[in-house]
Amino acid sequence: MPVLITEMTKKLFGTDGIRGLANHYPMTPEIALSLGEAIAFYFARKKGGGRIVIGKDTRRSSYLFEYALSAGISSMGSQAILTGPLPTPGIAFIIRAMRADAGVVISASHNAFCDNGIKFFDQQGYKLPDEVESQMEEFIFSTQEDSIKPTGGQIGRAIRVEDAAGRYAEFLKSTFPKNLNLKGIKVVIDCAHGAAYNVGPMVLSEMDADVITMGVEPNGTNINDNCGALYPAAVAERVVKEKAQLGIALDGDADRVILCDEKGHIVDGDQILALCAVAMEKEEQLAHKTVVGTIMNNMGLQVYLKDKGIDLIRTSVGDRFVSEEMRKHGYTLGGEPSGHLIFGDLSTTGDGLIGGLQVLAAMLKNKRPLSELVHQIPLFCQVSKNIPVKSKKILDQIEPLQKEIRGIEADLKGRGRVVLRYSGTEGSISQPVLRLMIEGEEEQKLQGFLARLSSCIQENL
Repeated sequence: MPVLITEMTKKLFGTDGIRGLANHYPMTPEIALSLGEAIAFYFARKKGGGRIVIGKDTRRSSYLFEYALSAGISSMGSQAILTGPLPTPGIAFIIRAMRADAGVVISASHNAFCDNGIKFFDQQGYKLPDEVESQMEEFIFSTQEDSIKPTGGQIGRAIRVEDAAGRYAEFLKSTFPKNLNLKGIKVVIDCAHGAAYNVGPMVLSEMDADVITMGVEPNGTNINDNCGALYPAAVAERVVKEKAQLGIALDGDADRVILCDEKGHIVDGDQILALCAVAMEKEEQLAHKTVVGTIMNNMGLQVYLKDKGIDLIRTSVGDRFVSEEMRKHGYTLGGEPSGHLIFGDLSTTGDGLIGGLQVLAAMLKNKRPLSELVHQIPLFCQVSKNIPVKSKKILDQIEPLQKEIRGIEADLKGRGRVVLRYSGTEGSISQPVLRLMIEGEEEQKLQGFLARLSSCIQENL
């Protein structure tokens, strides 16, 4: 059977917070102000005001939402702590470091600059579960805030933390083995003109690496524009040209990373997970000999890990679900093929810079280049397509679609998968996006399956 994923019906929240075209519903300053009120009400109202951290990426519209959120938080009597541009995992760290009550990240991650998003973290730096998001929505669409807002000296205020990037940089360096350094290692890093444009090169330079930078000149409209984790070929080309040992490509909020080896070959999240899992198991740091992934992780990763005596557990798509599974059972490594990597003993959410540093540490410990460390990790072929549809119908009730899937799965003979799910980060209420992925061992055959299934979806949805 195919893997079918359905999302909880919500007015605002998707897979990873709220996301959409900036200045159009739901990503409007009015909604942002209400979200500021809701996060302060939910996390800080019982603590005499409380403190809420607000961080952002480099999109022009992030200013709009930063001030709207700050106004909402202050109107509920809480203090808004503004960090300025900082990676999403950096905000999660600052929340814990400053013992704040919660945090907000303004970012649409890998989306184009015209989009933006808002996601929330609790006081421990973890993303909020569905039930908390639902309670915040209930608050937003009610009128109860009018009767509980403080006045006079009880109104909150906003302060700006000038050293947030420095604090996060020091934390990142502390995650690297103290007996190792990067002296003599040449690294190309592409920050996608995003939130890591400053802290990423800073950390590598302070660890004595020879750093070549790309995507470090944000202007508000060039974030993710043919650069970063979505376009790693640019880094790969630069690595070969500069004869570097590693290329690091981050996305706009630096919670995901794609690497390339010294030969210019792209290394995705599945291969990084495999490499880190084996390294951690060798040092007895891989709890329960288990890695947490999602339905999108490659079957080749599962096969490779099984051969090493390591289990792979799959969740729904989204690093939030990976993190929740890790916390529930005490696992220490999880991630997605897109490059969201969660090292549970080091961070509470996906962190592209920590991922890059952990791979560098593995290269130094093994005294081998990245190409040699990953060349034995087999990956099945994957083909995918995002298909705009008219409405979110229940997929397993569409018989023509199910018949087509059954035929494809029969042809795959157990050596492949069909994954269908509605996107939680792209599309809109009026035009949802259905994500289709087919996995197997022969790409040419998969392309034919993709065309067949895409046509069926367009006819029936």
